[in-house]
Amino acid sequence: MKNSETIRRVARPIGILSNQSLKEEIIVRILVWIASAAAVMAGNVAVAQSQLGTVEVVYSDAEGIGAEEGVMRRDPSDIIKVDDLYYVWYSKGKISPGYDATVWYATSPDGHSWTEKGMALGKGESGTWEGASVFTPNILVAEGRYWLFYTGTSREFGRPFNPDSKIGIAVSDSPDGPWERLDSNPALTNSDDPEDFDSHLVDDACLIVRDGKYWFYYKGRQLGKGPGQTKLGLAIADKPQGPYVRSEGNPVIPGNHEVLVWPQGEGVAALIGTTGPKEWVRSIVYAEDGIHFTKTHNVKNVPHAAGAYRPEAFTDCDKGTQIRWGVHIGSRKGFLPFVERFDLKPAGE
Repeated sequence: MKNSETIRRVARPIGILSNQSLKEEIIVRILVWIASAAAVMAGNVAVAQSQLGTVEVVYSDAEGIGAEEGVMRRDPSDIIKVDDLYYVWYSKGKISPGYDATVWYATSPDGHSWTEKGMALGKGESGTWEGASVFTPNILVAEGRYWLFYTGTSREFGRPFNPDSKIGIAVSDSPDGPWERLDSNPALTNSDDPEDFDSHLVDDACLIVRDGKYWFYYKGRQLGKGPGQTKLGLAIADKPQGPYVRSEGNPVIPGNHEVLVWPQGEGVAALIGTTGPKEWVRSIVYAEDGIHFTKTHNVKNVPHAAGAYRPEAFTDCDKGTQIRWGVHIGSRKGFLPFVERFDLKPAGE
C-alpha cells in the first residue's frame, strides 16, 4: 500500500480568458495559486478533493473474540507483536455500551484466530474515579515494559447516562500481566476550563513515540456537548508514566469519536470514522508536525472504533508506513458488539 502524503499541490486554475495578456494571465494564476494554497493551509481540505486517494476496507471474522450470544467485546486496542504472538486488549461485559466493563485480552499467531486469555484489569475500588467501569484500553511498549492505558468512570451505568471518564495507566513487565496501577492515576482528566473542548470528559488513549517523547492522542468532549461533538486532542510527556502536558494546538482534529493514529513517513496519520464535520469523516488525515492535519485519503466502508497493528508506533523513526490491518467493533443483528478484523487496501488493488 502506498504511503499517505501531505497534500502539497493545489488544483491548476482553469478558465483563463484567451485574450488576456501574458502578464495578466501570470498575475491571475499567481493570485489563484496563493488563494488555493491559503485555503489548504487553513484546513479547507475540500480544495484538493480531486487529488485524494481512496482506501477500501474489507472485513473478516476474528475467531475466538467475535460474535457471541450475551457477550459484549468492544473498543479494541492497537495490536502489538511479542515474539510469535499478536496481542490485543478490549472492553468486555454484558451490555452494549462500555460503561459496565472490565479489560480483557487475547493472543493470536496470525491475526485471524484468537485465544481469549482472561481479564487483564478489573474495576477500581468502589467510589473511586474507576469504580464503575474500566474500558477502552490501549497499549504502549517503552523502557522494556508494557503500559496499559485505559478509561475509567465512577458512575454506574443507567439511562439517561452522563459519564465522567478519565484515563489511567497500569504497568507490567509482561504483556500477560499482572498489571499494577500507577499511584499517580488518573494520568489525564477533563479540563477545568468549561470552554475547553475536553472540559466534560476524556477517553480513548492512543500512543506513539516521536522526537524522543510520548505523544498521547485522546478524545475529549466539552461540557454541554453530545457524543457527536467529540474532538481529538494531544498531550505529550518525557516519560511513559507522564506527566502528560496538553498541546497548545488542541483540539488537533475537529471531530471523530475514536482515536487511531500511527507514524507515517516523517509525520503522523489518523483514521477518521463517521463522526465530525462532513469534510473530515471517512478519511485518512496527515500532519507532518503531528498537530496540523490535512485530509489525504477517502475511506470506503470505514471501521468503527478501530485498533491497528502499527509496527513503527514506538520506534521513533521517520519512516512509518500506512497501517494494513487491525480490529474494530463489529455489529450483527441479534448480538452485542464484538471484535472483527479489518484489512485496508488501495481502491482497485
